[in-house]
Amino acid sequence: MPELPEVEVVRRGLERWIAGRSITDVSVVDPRSIRRHSLGAEDFRGNLLGTTVLDVVRRGKFLWMPLTDDPSSSAAPHTALVAHLGMSGQLLVESPEQPHEKHLKVRLSFSPRADAPEELRFVDQRIFGGLFVTSLVPTPDGAPGGSGMAGVGAGDGWALIPGEAAHIGRDPLDPFFSIAELHKKLRARKTGLKRALLDQGLVSGIGNIYADEALWAARMHYARPTDTLRLPDTERIIHAAHDVMTRALDAGGTSFDSLYVNVNGASGYFSRSLNAYGREGEPCHRCVGLGLSTRIRRDTFMNRSSYSCPVCQPKPRNARL
Repeated sequence: MPELPEVEVVRRGLERWIAGRSITDVSVVDPRSIRRHSLGAEDFRGNLLGTTVLDVVRRGKFLWMPLTDDPSSSAAPHTALVAHLGMSGQLLVESPEQPHEKHLKVRLSFSPRADAPEELRFVDQRIFGGLFVTSLVPTPDGAPGGSGMAGVGAGDGWALIPGEAAHIGRDPLDPFFSIAELHKKLRARKTGLKRALLDQGLVSGIGNIYADEALWAARMHYARPTDTLRLPDTERIIHAAHDVMTRALDAGGTSFDSLYVNVNGASGYFSRSLNAYGREGEPCHRCVGLGLSTRIRRDTFMNRSSYSCPVCQPKPRNARL
C-alpha cells in the first residue's frame, strides 16, 4: 500500500501538471471507483465539469484538489475532488492517444497546455481506492489543511480540509505538525510505540514500512510503552520518521511491484535503501559497521510483520504489543 512519501510524490506530480487547469470532460469507466460519491456518476461528472483545479493538497495519504468555478476569484474554495489510492490506485497523467490501461476506472480531460498531457487517469487493480467530490470544512486546529510542495503552498493558506479527512492527524512532513502535542497524546496512551505510530488519528502517513525504518534509525523497539516516553524520545522517533520519509521522497518513493508508480508511471527506488523492513535474516547495517554479525529479525505484528535489530533495538521488559 502506498505510504506518505509515495502519495507526496504523486501530489507533486499532480501539482505540476494539473494545478490551474480546467476540467473539460469526465468519464466514469467503473462506478465502483466513485462509490464514495453517494449521488452517483452523473452528479460526480456535473460537479467537476467546467471547474478549475486551484491546487493539490495532502493530509497523510489523502489527496485533494480544491475546485472553483471562477479562477479569477480570491474566495476560498468550497468543494474539492478527493483521491485516495488505497492499495493499488494510480493517478497517471497521459496524452489522449495513449492506450487505455487495463484497470482504468475514471478519466478526466483538462484544458490544453502546451507542455502538459491532457488527461488524468485513475487506474486501480484492486478497487480499494477511489475518487469523490466533497465539501471543504474548517480544520479542527485552525491551521492550513495540509502539505504543499514547498511546505506551505497556495492551497495550504486555506484552513480547510475535506470533512472525510478532518479526523486524520498531521504527518511529520506537515509544516504545522507539533511534536509537543503528539508527545502529550502518546504519554496519555497505554500502548506500544509502533501501534501508536500506525494510528492515523494520532500521526498520519506512517505505514508499516516507514515505521520499521524510523524505529531502526531511532534505535527504539516497536513495543516500547508510549507512556514511558520522554520528550527527547518522541523527538528522536519523529525526527527519524521525517528523515527516512524525506529520503524516500528524494528516491521517488518505495516500489516493491508495479502497483505503486508516480503520475508518469515510474517506480520509486527507496526499497534499495531500506535498513530493516523486509530484511529478515540479513545483516544489520549498523552492527556490521561495529564488527558484529547481527541479523534482522521478523516478528508477527498486527497480522503483519515487524522488522528490527535485536542488538540495536532490544525488547523492553515492559513491552506492550
